Amino acid sequence: MAMEIERLRKLKTKGLQARYRELFGEETRSGNQAHLLRLIAWRLQAKAEGELSARARKRAGELADETGLRLRAPRRFWREDGSAGLAAPAVRDPRLPPAGAVLERAYGGSTIAVRVLATGFDYENKVYASLSQLAQHITGTRWNGYHFFGLRQKWQR
Repeated sequence: MAMEIERLRKLKTKGLQARYRELFGEETRSGNQAHLLRLIAWRLQAKAEGELSARARKRAGELADETGLRLRAPRRFWREDGSAGLAAPAVRDPRLPPAGAVLERAYGGSTIAVRVLATGFDYENKVYASLSQLAQHITGTRWNGYHFFGLRQKWQR
């Protein structure tokens, strides 16, 4: 097995793609040598050591059908220190007025009115996650949302 994998290391991309085709019975879309080498080595080892039993494959398929597939944990799952577990709720930026307040700004010859929500901003019956996202929508260019709406200091009640 080790000698076979060492021989693979000497192959160029075209050679690895041909070997992939032999082992997997289909063309590869990858042209990355390191990736192809890992895939082929895995397949060779699986053939030599034995793959999953039919029963194990069937059970894995049943479990996959029952579960929604998630490729990464949701952002709120990670704590600020990088450890796992539900993160504490985000601290509201002190520059923001309380929910329900209306931010106004003159732009392009008209007045823009944005309602502050508990978790976002309402502009023309559409909710935006951030002021920067909203400012970009309005102007067509990237802006710091706090700067665009003049929220540079802590909100004074």
